[in-house]
Amino acid sequence: MKKIAVEEHYGAEALERYLVARGTPSHYLWGRSSMDRRIKDMDAAGIDMQLLSVGMAGLHDLLPAEGTVMSHEIDDELADVVKQYPGRFAGLAAIAPQALEAAADELERAVKLGLKGALIKSHVQGEYLDEKKFWVIWERAAGLGVPIYLHPTRPSPDMIKPYLKYPPLPGAFWGFGAETGLHAMRLICSGVFDRYPNLKVVLGHLGETLPFWLWRLDNHWDLDWPVKLGGRPQKKPSEYIKSNFFITTSGMAWPPVIQFVCQVLGGERILFAVDYPIESNLKAVQSIENTPISDADKEKIFHLNAEKVFKL
Repeated sequence: MKKIAVEEHYGAEALERYLVARGTPSHYLWGRSSMDRRIKDMDAAGIDMQLLSVGMAGLHDLLPAEGTVMSHEIDDELADVVKQYPGRFAGLAAIAPQALEAAADELERAVKLGLKGALIKSHVQGEYLDEKKFWVIWERAAGLGVPIYLHPTRPSPDMIKPYLKYPPLPGAFWGFGAETGLHAMRLICSGVFDRYPNLKVVLGHLGETLPFWLWRLDNHWDLDWPVKLGGRPQKKPSEYIKSNFFITTSGMAWPPVIQFVCQVLGGERILFAVDYPIESNLKAVQSIENTPISDADKEKIFHLNAEKVFKL
């Protein structure tokens, strides 16, 4: 069965130079020099293709002009890598949302280069993309028919203080999921999906907990935001999650929860991902193979959904 992994980290040379200059470790961001090792690891696990993205260290902390320049460099490099390895890699653009219109233009340019959408870190210097000034990016993505992958980062400056007492809390251990799930809910509450109904957003880590909250979200949608208050989006949260969002299995190699989200969302909303090189290719593959779901759903998760969502 063909396998396409869709949240796989790539270390662009331009970003590596920037990280080294500011003293940030970058050993997990494998770039061009690691492609032979990457392909060897993919082959060992039976993975046919990776969708590459600069996910673990984005452009959000830069000034808008700096972010725009670096996004050009990264996207040019990634498009070149994809061309060098036909059939093995596709890519998601890196954009600097703080540049607003320039970020939307870079998304369009990157799609013309052959990239399949963009990956955006959750908050942008403490701001979230439900704010109207960022909607130019959502409008452009919807118009191009490409998805935006909303990737975790540490909680925003306004929220991080309670996490800092215990070092693991702000990151993947807990804070990543809380941060990105909040951002997704802000998008739902903003009405952006009513404005752009064909907009597609991808969430990793089995939906950053949202599939587990569907009933409660809908129940309290009516209790806490009754229609009489006005300003409420047209549909219930679960309806947006089931129509505008796709989720991936990145970093969640656990058959019981994969089975659960398949049950509540349907196999057509789930895409296979590893979170490579942080997570194990083999464990991620085995987790899908060992989940008690139909072969038809496994095929959707392993490659059919990715081919449809990212036009591979």
